[in-house]
Amino acid sequence: MTRGRAEEITPAVFRVGGSDLSHGQDCLVYLVDLVDLVLIDCGAGAGWPRIRDNIASTGRDPAALHTLVLTHGHVDHIGATDRVVAESGCRVVAHAADVPAIESGDPAFTASSWYGLDLPGYPVDHVVEGDEALAFAGGALELLHTPGHTPASLAAVLRGEETVLFGQDIHGPFDAAFASDLPAYRRSMERLLALEADVLCEGHYGVYRPASAVRRFIAGHLRDNS
Repeated sequence: MTRGRAEEITPAVFRVGGSDLSHGQDCLVYLVDLVDLVLIDCGAGAGWPRIRDNIASTGRDPAALHTLVLTHGHVDHIGATDRVVAESGCRVVAHAADVPAIESGDPAFTASSWYGLDLPGYPVDHVVEGDEALAFAGGALELLHTPGHTPASLAAVLRGEETVLFGQDIHGPFDAAFASDLPAYRRSMERLLALEADVLCEGHYGVYRPASAVRRFIAGHLRDNS
């Protein structure tokens, strides 16, 4: 299948992966240009060559990636980690609660068994313990601990003329195999609503704007899971 090219969301944010851009098993993958290049998730693995090409189509060098943020430990978000690191030397960032599964490749927790994939363990360079602001040459990316879908789920926030929220799996799903916690999810969604973000970059459902559409999306899933 012929895939698309990168989608510009703001001058500093691009969607470079997803089922329509890279591979059917991939989550939506986002590139953030903070002079240092940040990749938010990296897909299940097979789509990496197209993601790499899509990054290059923005005029940025995929070999210059500085940081890979893994929002949680599921294979559709982390499966290309070894290729990204091998080609760019970037650091890998993840929250402590999912690090054991990421580093071991646990087939149940990472959902790799659902996808029929073998997942090696990936070392994490920078372990986030709670909320944290990552500093880059061109600004900061705020990481918010938003447990629920998995214990470690992270959202990222980029503030500027517009507030861009990267909320990768706001929709769920929820399963005991990866320690989902619905009460924690509801608290996390209330935190995200309070941000009043202008743009939502979600992990599977696409990009939402303006702020009213962001609120409807988050509130709708919060209502459906209450």
